[in-house]
Amino acid sequence: MKYLHLIWAALFRRKSRTALTLVSIVAAFLLFGMLDAVRTAFDTGSRSAVGVDRLITSSRYSIIQPLPQALGRRIAGVPGVRDVAYANWFGGIYQDPKNFVFSYAVSPNYLDVYPEIQLSPAQREAFRTTRTGAVIGPVLAKKYGWKVGDKVPLQSTIFPQKNGDKTWTFDIVGIYRVGEGAANGLDQLFLMNWKYFDEANLYSRHEIGWYVDRLADPAMADAVARRIDALSANSDHETRTQTEQAFSASFAKQLGDIGLIVSAIMGAVFFTLLLLTGNTMAQAVRERTSELAVLKTIGFSSRSVLAMVLAESVLMLLIGGVLGLGLAAVLAPGVSKGSGGMVNLPPVGAGSWLLGVALMVAIGLVVGALPAWRAMRLNIVDALAGR
Repeated sequence: MKYLHLIWAALFRRKSRTALTLVSIVAAFLLFGMLDAVRTAFDTGSRSAVGVDRLITSSRYSIIQPLPQALGRRIAGVPGVRDVAYANWFGGIYQDPKNFVFSYAVSPNYLDVYPEIQLSPAQREAFRTTRTGAVIGPVLAKKYGWKVGDKVPLQSTIFPQKNGDKTWTFDIVGIYRVGEGAANGLDQLFLMNWKYFDEANLYSRHEIGWYVDRLADPAMADAVARRIDALSANSDHETRTQTEQAFSASFAKQLGDIGLIVSAIMGAVFFTLLLLTGNTMAQAVRERTSELAVLKTIGFSSRSVLAMVLAESVLMLLIGGVLGLGLAAVLAPGVSKGSGGMVNLPPVGAGSWLLGVALMVAIGLVVGALPAWRAMRLNIVDALAGR
């Protein structure tokens, strides 16, 4: 620390060059913080303890392939299954194609298997008895200003009504609360009665998108899944039963392998950063050849010179990296708020900070290694002579 003033002075010897390099480092670690938040958001569902007692049964071949309604009664008879609910994807749009709504047609007992969706008894009864009734999450209600008693038109991207009209009208009968530990996005769902959907849509009749199987004992999940899939083996509607976490992860992977995409982008960003900061450090040391020779002349050891150059490199990465991650920590909640809940980015947590600081130090050491080695091996006479 006693040489900090020398390291600081060397770092800002060329203020404009250092400033531009710092901007690049800030941008790289801002991107790192935001992308790591995206990866964490996609991983939240698969790591949550909520829903460990639920299995999802869908078509073995594709989530868009429907299953027969009669299969639900057979699943309910499988030992280890406590309750069975079902749902269909609706794909609703409100007023404008940009206003996509996560909407599902759900069975009457759907809320029984999702205790983290909390609805008052009166609103729950209204949902059960109102054919066109719908319940919505608090984020969705706030985003569009919906309240209980409103009539809401949704245009389905997949299912027109039997009269050919793609616009469905629903009555908001409840706004649910979300329990602690619930998965990302659960607070912005639009749930409608499956019977209304089944009777009114043009294309399907008595067909189910997927079943939700609540278990009596989560430890029996693998055995129960095998029993359920055996019910439809060698039929025209073979199933794949998996944990809710695995189902959510596979659903997300339809967009691509998020972890691989994030890693590839960050690899490219940090490789470019290595070249940029390496060039900056090489130029900085080359310009100070005579000054480093003077330091050696007045008694600084070769190891001290090596440590000072490495410290300069690491300090530059730490300044830019901390600023970048700090900006990510500030911007992530703003992105979530600005999206109206469509994008739920978690805060930049301790894990991201630890990984980020480790990357800053590692990159700083890598880009400073060669210039520092050359500075350490510098010949005083040749350097002072300008050779």
